[in-house]
Amino acid sequence: MKRRTRTAEIESPDPSSNTNLTPAILKRFRKALQAWYTEHGRELPWRLTHDPYRIWISEIMLQQTTVVAVIPYFERFLTRFPTIHELAAAEETEVLRYWEGLGYYSRARNIHKAAQHVSSKLSGTFPELVDELQDLPGIGRYTAGAIRSFAFNLPAPIVEANTLRLYCRLLGYDADPRARAGQDALWSFAEELVPGDHPGRFNQALMELGSIVCTPTNPNCPSCPVSFACQAFLTSRQREIPRAAVRPEITAVTELSVVLRRGDRFLLYHRAPGERWAGLWDFPRFACDELTAAPKRQPAWIENKLSQDLGVQVKVDELLTEIRHSVTRYRITLRSFLADHESGEISEAAGEYRWLTVDEIHTYPLSVTGRKLAKLLPEAIADAKRGGHPLPKSGQLFRK
Repeated sequence: MKRRTRTAEIESPDPSSNTNLTPAILKRFRKALQAWYTEHGRELPWRLTHDPYRIWISEIMLQQTTVVAVIPYFERFLTRFPTIHELAAAEETEVLRYWEGLGYYSRARNIHKAAQHVSSKLSGTFPELVDELQDLPGIGRYTAGAIRSFAFNLPAPIVEANTLRLYCRLLGYDADPRARAGQDALWSFAEELVPGDHPGRFNQALMELGSIVCTPTNPNCPSCPVSFACQAFLTSRQREIPRAAVRPEITAVTELSVVLRRGDRFLLYHRAPGERWAGLWDFPRFACDELTAAPKRQPAWIENKLSQDLGVQVKVDELLTEIRHSVTRYRITLRSFLADHESGEISEAAGEYRWLTVDEIHTYPLSVTGRKLAKLLPEAIADAKRGGHPLPKSGQLFRK
């Protein structure tokens, strides 16, 4: 009986109509959410400022990345680039180096481009309007709304992973929230929710509630301050809503890489635009086809490949390590071999390659797997000087 009373209080809304909150319930909703956030909101570094530059950096970093993982990157990045002018003046290679490990490197390249535009064209001043913010590279509708509300305390709707889930449950929306109709419904609902007073703090509260209470699995509904307004809770469908995204089919692939040594230097390749990890540096890497699938064939195949593509003759010693990692819908097994340069110079037509010492490699932005390989080099060098095998731990397995 109690549950029926609660449902009647919200007037049994049509989930697609965005009208489940009457003015009285909306007022109660906002008050309850704000009170909860005052008590439970986390003091995160980017919440202690209204600087649009810092808020922008945090929002881009938080895309596809957890809060816990972002904090040390955020602090290190802002220590090196404390203002948008210093970020704009930096080389892209250095920006990528400070982004290394966060993944989705197009975010870092867009940050650099946007910083240069704001620094040179706007005198370092961020626009306040959502449309003008969206004109900057890498800033979409959500990020523009976040900057406008968090930095300038101006009303703007926000829809991201945590609020998408929260809105769907509040509305009882069980259609696909990622489809056009779903996005239109959720953005319209978000616009209805955000108040004119303290919109930035309110939006932070919505995101926090979605992050720590209205979680993807096993939401903590008993501790939710706005469960009285949640259609999914009132109809016991919070584990069914939102509709799960269709998972892409995972494809297993094998790739080969070679750590090519010439004296105390190793060969690195600058990944070109359009390639995976564009702008980063990596050890030469090749796709594995039917001809290279058999492990016994791989050393000879690498020797021939480097001779044909780069114009150098090498001798592959042995397997250095095997790394398993995932990139989008691919589960990759990377077999990396240690090899010695015997003769020949890198062809200019092959692309941008450099022979670098271990200390120099440390200053270059590398892919995650490239960094793992680079960390093995000091031991490989020391073992080679002792006259032993290239690396005693050959075949050591790393997991991302």
